[in-house]
Amino acid sequence: MKRSEINAAVKEATEAFERHGWVLPPNPKWDVTDFGLGDFGKYGLVLVNLAEQAEYCEKIMYVRKDQITPEHYHASKKEDIICRWGRLAIEFPKDKATVNLQVNGEARDIPTDKPLVLNAGERITLTREVPHEFWADSEYAVVGEVSTANDDTCDNFFSNEEVGRFSEIDEDEPAIVKLVSD
Repeated sequence: MKRSEINAAVKEATEAFERHGWVLPPNPKWDVTDFGLGDFGKYGLVLVNLAEQAEYCEKIMYVRKDQITPEHYHASKKEDIICRWGRLAIEFPKDKATVNLQVNGEARDIPTDKPLVLNAGERITLTREVPHEFWADSEYAVVGEVSTANDDTCDNFFSNEEVGRFSEIDEDEPAIVKLVSD
């Protein structure tokens, strides 16, 4: 990824967060990735770490329309994904007819033949080892994550072996924020 592309994504996300009343903490830890696939418009995500503790973490994410976070699972992390604005589509592998997860705090068998769409305010609890991918089903989505302790270097297992969690950066202009990978 070019640093200019990262800077533009940070500015775009910041504007969306401000538009919807999300005030970021001082000196937040930013994470902008194209998952090493070289096409941020198609595969990408902007995350901001809001809290990082030994027991839990919290993130706010900015997801563009149809911008996919590739299918992955976590061996250790359990997470609540909360749609804060817009609509978020989440898809599960079709190797089973349904997957049983909590949606808005209630256990539910979710069909895997089509994406589950969360509207603003709705959440899903993703348990360990449940593969999932997601994207905005609106112009963009502001998405929260509250989870057990997070280890992005060792607890992301992607279905596509070409995916890398952190992008190589072409320093074509000065950084406007420091990334967790810097």
